[in-house]
Amino acid sequence: MTSNGSPGTRHATATLHDGGTIRVEVTGTGPAVLLPVDPVPATGPRADELRTWGVDPALGRALVDALSPTFCVVAADYEGHRMAHPAPDTLSPENVAADLLAIADAAGAETFAYYGYSWLALSGLQLALRTTRLSALVMGGFPPRGGPYAGMLAVTRATHAMTTEAPAAPSTEPTDGPTAQREASDVVGQEERAQATDDAATTARDPEGFDWDAFDMTLGEGQTRQFVTLYEALEGFDDRAALTAVACPRLAFAGSADEIDYGERWGGVHVSIGGALAAHADELRAAGWDVRLLDGLDHTRAMQPDAVLPVLGPWLASVLTGE
Repeated sequence: MTSNGSPGTRHATATLHDGGTIRVEVTGTGPAVLLPVDPVPATGPRADELRTWGVDPALGRALVDALSPTFCVVAADYEGHRMAHPAPDTLSPENVAADLLAIADAAGAETFAYYGYSWLALSGLQLALRTTRLSALVMGGFPPRGGPYAGMLAVTRATHAMTTEAPAAPSTEPTDGPTAQREASDVVGQEERAQATDDAATTARDPEGFDWDAFDMTLGEGQTRQFVTLYEALEGFDDRAALTAVACPRLAFAGSADEIDYGERWGGVHVSIGGALAAHADELRAAGWDVRLLDGLDHTRAMQPDAVLPVLGPWLASVLTGE
């Protein structure tokens, strides 16, 4: 492991299931917390565009900086890596879990808490079912019970079909950018990432009211197929049985207004995140989960640091340090 950059920050390299490598940043001391986020803030025009969509250009950095005084924060841009280096045939739940464990290993974290948002929350649940190394699990923007697996499979298949009909040059940008689909619903992270046309983009700053048929696909076939692979592997996943299969402390949160309607081009499905979490809140609590609904927030707003940190920071402190 090398030491450079900010004081108290170390860097390491993790080797993932397909032989690719990813940079891992480790900041602070204390109980380890793994965050699959980009610790490098966006700058320039890209940062300006992120702000236009209501996204903090330094989202990952803000989480790291807020948590590192209390915890040893392990940060790696797993989503960005997978968009730059797709795993179209092998992005299975088992391999995603193996990748996250490889990141923890590179940081020297034998046990660690995990926080992920959207499909990275789903990934955290799959990780928790495959290891005893988790000290805590936090799922944001994807309900542990009543998850939209079938809807997301339909959306990802539709997206993949678009890329096979009109292949686009693969994007190598980190995937927390302000694409119309991402900001309208990060519920699948960036797996069906699409770029608004210029005209649509100027009129679509309200993501919840965005016209899903008004933009062009910019993803490559491999980028979209990897998420079809993931959701096909989760077809029939029994999330009820999973509720009590995870023994560590666990928290689920989402915005109460996190509801997305995809047009026919995207499979014509309704994806409920906040509603599903609310509907299953009592069942989750009975199974040992903590549940928080963020009043009035949609998918994008509920992932911003000012929404996440008041929930995440105190909860992690309570379960990891007893404070």
